[in-house]
Amino acid sequence: MSIPDLISPIVGYRVWTWGAIGLRSLCGQPWRPGQALAARCRASTVLGRGKAKDGVHDAPHEDCSCGIYAVKTLHHFRSAGYEQFGIYGEVYLWGTVVEHELGYRAQLAYPKNFVLPPDALPFTLAEILSRLQALTLYGIDIFVLGNGETISLWGKSSGFDPAGLDYLIEIGKEYYVRRQRDRIPKRGDRVAVLGRGIAVVEHINSKWIQAVVLKKCTLRIARKYIRWDDQNMRWETSPDACVETNAKA
Repeated sequence: MSIPDLISPIVGYRVWTWGAIGLRSLCGQPWRPGQALAARCRASTVLGRGKAKDGVHDAPHEDCSCGIYAVKTLHHFRSAGYEQFGIYGEVYLWGTVVEHELGYRAQLAYPKNFVLPPDALPFTLAEILSRLQALTLYGIDIFVLGNGETISLWGKSSGFDPAGLDYLIEIGKEYYVRRQRDRIPKRGDRVAVLGRGIAVVEHINSKWIQAVVLKKCTLRIARKYIRWDDQNMRWETSPDACVETNAKA
């Protein structure tokens, strides 16, 4: 794969979904490291659109909606709300390019850089670094968005940037604190009293939880004896930690 250098490719802005299965367009089209994405017209074959013979034509076609999309300006990209859908960045466009008022439809494309919003990052630092290794295979600059500005995370000529890694560590710490705060039983949560049944939290204070089993038996449980079970996605405690306060009719 080579981006044309005898003529300048057009540069636009677009968004990708980014998960464990890799980088994809919002429609699910995969983007491979080191390979230009070539547009194919699906609308002409599915909807019968386009003027070419048998409705099949090269993409993009002026009378069709096919092609690889990108918008012209970052301002329009943000005002249209594209940031919320995943990671974004600049993208090279070349070959046949159809220009519109606010964007382009191109025949060939390859990412120029990536910007990672904090809410698009995985939860743990280990998972972040694992996924980032996959992004570095594209051989382009990677930034993370923090405090309203882009922070260099990985450079195609310099590798990982210490400032960007420090920011990721801070994000990891904040996530841990938030996770610990969220891991507090709340009204309506389930508490499995092992060997006895599932209780539902009705009241809670700094030391005790009041929960009801099968809408009949009210238990008081010290919070220090309740533990979160990740596998079962619920709170658990032993019957020895429970004090029965009354029985409901």
